[in-house]
Amino acid sequence: MRSHLPFHRAFALLAGVGLALACAPPPPAQPVAPPRYGIEAFMGNTILRGLSFSPDGKRLLVATDQTGVFNAYAFSVDGQPPVALTQSTTNPVIPLGFFPDGERLLYTSDEGGNENNHLFVRAADGSVRDLTPGKDLKAQFLGWSKDDRSFFAATNERVATFFDIYEYDVDTFERTKLYEDKTGYEFGAISDDRRFLAFGKSRTTYDSDVFLLDRQSGEMKNITVHQGNESNSPMTFTPDNQGLLLLTDAGHEFSYLQRYDIATGERKEFVKTDWDVAFASYSETGRYLEVAVNKDARTEIRLYEAATLTPVALPTLPEAEITSLTLSDDETKIAFFASTSRTPSNLYLADLAAGARPTRLTQTLNPAIDEKNLVDAQVVRFKSYDGVEIPGILYRPIEATPEQKVPALVWVHGGPGGQSRVGYSELIQYLVNHGYAVYAINNRGSSGYGKTFYTMDDKRHGEADLDDVVASKKMLIDTGWIDPQKIGIIGGSYGGYMTLAALTFRPEEFAVGVDIFGPANWLRTLESIPPYWESFREALYQEMGDPATDRERLQRISPLFHADKIRRPLMVLQGANDPRVLQVESDEIVAAVRKNNVPVEYIVFPDEGHGFQNKVNRTKAYESILAFVDQHLKGGTKGPASL
Repeated sequence: MRSHLPFHRAFALLAGVGLALACAPPPPAQPVAPPRYGIEAFMGNTILRGLSFSPDGKRLLVATDQTGVFNAYAFSVDGQPPVALTQSTTNPVIPLGFFPDGERLLYTSDEGGNENNHLFVRAADGSVRDLTPGKDLKAQFLGWSKDDRSFFAATNERVATFFDIYEYDVDTFERTKLYEDKTGYEFGAISDDRRFLAFGKSRTTYDSDVFLLDRQSGEMKNITVHQGNESNSPMTFTPDNQGLLLLTDAGHEFSYLQRYDIATGERKEFVKTDWDVAFASYSETGRYLEVAVNKDARTEIRLYEAATLTPVALPTLPEAEITSLTLSDDETKIAFFASTSRTPSNLYLADLAAGARPTRLTQTLNPAIDEKNLVDAQVVRFKSYDGVEIPGILYRPIEATPEQKVPALVWVHGGPGGQSRVGYSELIQYLVNHGYAVYAINNRGSSGYGKTFYTMDDKRHGEADLDDVVASKKMLIDTGWIDPQKIGIIGGSYGGYMTLAALTFRPEEFAVGVDIFGPANWLRTLESIPPYWESFREALYQEMGDPATDRERLQRISPLFHADKIRRPLMVLQGANDPRVLQVESDEIVAAVRKNNVPVEYIVFPDEGHGFQNKVNRTKAYESILAFVDQHLKGGTKGPASL
């Protein structure tokens, strides 16, 4: 930074000038680009999923991808090395919990990303049994019973469009059908005495009800009858089986917890904040209530004494946020995941009663990566084309200055109705480490910012929300450290569609586009949604449009029918087993764009679905994305050698 002195204070004599120069501090050096880490370094990180205690509280059950494929591991609370419980080399294994005997393990897995998950039990001797066999069957785990004698699951084996609910004996695996669905209700909770089942039923993505089934009388009752648009969803029954906690936005911009009294039908406000309450659950004995709040794209976990709603102090970690929490059965210990923008989630353990500093049980960031060479996320808002304030998350490369402008990518999340959130992303950090600014925009229609904002793009997809994405360019340029000529767009799923829409309908705005399994033809996508989405079909049609009645508009916003307008380089990545966005969507848009003599790179992963699970595939995908934008956006400029 230069010193700006008034002219009359400048020295006239050479000696004086020399003295002034000698005393003035040297100008600060320009930020230096950090070492460029190769994709292998980022793939050396470990991702954690799932979290539960063993019944005796001595082990923690977690899935990690340290071998390249997610498998189940048991972490000892005394810090001993984790023990691998499964050894899958192909399909990801996500553990659901130990059986009450503490030896057997329940887990879920699909085949090649096809989303037809089954439930499996791994015996103490390592043998595995599929509890939900059948071709094209999808099974969902619904929870363990309070008395530890059973667990609950749903399958669509009877009819592909609906899920029936079963109770499985933990010893014999014999099952009893609790509910046969013929309407498209979405399971929410079951009371500990098994008398009541709670379901959600959507009319639109922002208008829904909660239904309560009394298995004793057989009555199914709508307990959230309302006028207008109101979002309601069941969370959990109270430990005494006399009430149901539900999420609602009745009379409020954000979702909050209500308690429904089963005997009287009275609904009372229970937990309310200035942001969306995301979920709530009780601990094993019912002493504690855990509540998660979606606070400005960050997860805030709160713990309460359930009887009084007195807050319970949780461990604090500098710069890290707790994203998932579980209690041991005796409720003396807590385990949780915590992460920052610069580090993947780590596993922590703490004594709840003593309030001691938590112990970290994992080191998920590859030691070859210096955390200081990665960047923090910053929530940044801007005024869009019509004055609506749009939030997003900005990642600024260390070397970016007005003198050293960098290229940028606008990152569009999936959905529609998703949200980009503060937290670790290996792909984003990889791109930023290689000199790209990334702005993860939460355009209108994103969740987490109130129901008014959420509904702003209904039946205006590819138009109102796309204009937000284009408007974000001005904010990026106004930072002064982004090259106005080098701004691209990237996104997955609905974000992939937005990438295609941007290149098609705003063909001069973005220099390149990276489409990760995005729909190109809304008519086909909406007509071919998976059968198990039947309960959500009407709500999706209300938001996007019904192919039977909105064909003209859906064709107008589908990039495939206007692909001749695309003139900027395009990359497309697709999983061959994707049940949501069929491979034909990507096949056709690639073929259409290639007719324009536009550079197109297309990669299909034969063993992936809607999201890339295996490290070998993520490695290829991310490295290819960087090479593509280096060639077509950065222009082949080279930074320091990769480590």
